Amino acid sequence: MLSGLLLSGAGALAQTAPAADATATPPIGAEHAGILKSVRGKVLLLGADGVTRPAQAGDPIAPIERLQTEADSAASLVLRDGTMMVVGPSSRLDLKQFHFDSTTRDGGLLVSLLRGSMRMVTGLIGKTQPDAVRVETQTATIGIRGTDFIVQADATP
Repeated sequence: MLSGLLLSGAGALAQTAPAADATATPPIGAEHAGILKSVRGKVLLLGADGVTRPAQAGDPIAPIERLQTEADSAASLVLRDGTMMVVGPSSRLDLKQFHFDSTTRDGGLLVSLLRGSMRMVTGLIGKTQPDAVRVETQTATIGIRGTDFIVQADATP
């Protein structure tokens, strides 16, 4: 499964997304963390406001958001600092915190992979402040020291 994620992730990260639908843009004054570059199959986004919506390529990602993929589904996203993530089938990923100042390159990223798999290639935050990037799973918190890695979290029974 991970080799398939690597191959599909490389293609998904290379694809460009169509322009975002006007209904998918965040409210005026709201800052987004990134954008969905590609969506395959059934993918849902759950915002901090509790509203669930089907995900489409070009949708903005909020600084706090849940991304959930069904079986045979996947999604790739790019955050404002250049961090790229590919979320594999049957996965649930929480973007728990994202902040980034493009002028000072100061920021932080906290991701929780509750189940499934994810490939991440860190952006400016990971390159300039490696301690500011963390990935949590049900059993561990991973401090990021590299720039390209894969995490798989099995659902607990």
